[in-house]
Amino acid sequence: MLAATAVGLLLTAFGHVRIGCLTIGAALIAAAVLRRVLPSVGMLAVRSRFTDMVTYGVLGLAITLLALVVEPKPVLELPFLESTVRFLVR
Repeated sequence: MLAATAVGLLLTAFGHVRIGCLTIGAALIAAAVLRRVLPSVGMLAVRSRFTDMVTYGVLGLAITLLALVVEPKPVLELPFLESTVRFLVR
């Protein structure tokens, strides 16, 4: 997971923002799935399994969603997003 996140950060740094963020989001979602499937994580088990799964899953979904709506040419268009940004940025 660390290597996939590092690749995503490198892609983002070299100008491929959408692909890099999708890679990071996919790595976090995969980490949530692996945390659920693997029986033990050894000495790294500081938090509960549920906390890790929820944290990784929510962050992975949020980063993936942001990667899909980033400009230019968003893959996913959310109708309420433009009005929300206008309201917040006034």
